[in-house]
Amino acid sequence: MTPSEQGEGTKLTQETYDRLVGELEDLTTRGRTEIATIIEAARALGDLSENGDYHAAKDTQGKMESRIRQLQALLKQASIVEDRRAGDGSVAAGSVVALRYEGDDEDDVQRFFVGSIEERRGDMAVVSPSAPLGKALLGRKAGDTVEYQAPGGSLRVEVVEVEA
Repeated sequence: MTPSEQGEGTKLTQETYDRLVGELEDLTTRGRTEIATIIEAARALGDLSENGDYHAAKDTQGKMESRIRQLQALLKQASIVEDRRAGDGSVAAGSVVALRYEGDDEDDVQRFFVGSIEERRGDMAVVSPSAPLGKALLGRKAGDTVEYQAPGGSLRVEVVEVEA
């Protein structure tokens, strides 16, 4: 079954899916080989109980193996979606939106990437399209006001800008 036929799971563009497959392959080949070499060199330095290089290398190995497991699980459940960032100015997966919460100052605007955290751009905050805010934003345009249920109650936001 191809990722696009699975239906459920994280929705990724083909570009992001391919990038994550490449990252997984790199980690399971080059990454594992390099860390094994570093661990072996650190072991050769002697007493492991006081060997900072060894402990640092083992910590790096643990983080790398965790990322490998995370990528394997994500890719197994991923579904491929079209990059729907259309030029019609509406919010879609892959859009960047500028929002102003009701009651905030005119220039107090927050920017969010709508999509998977794996597809985000830089350090921008991410809103999943399946989250309450994400669902409320999909299909909306600049100037629209939407209401959604947050854990603390109902919130209203104005869509200030939509970037494809």
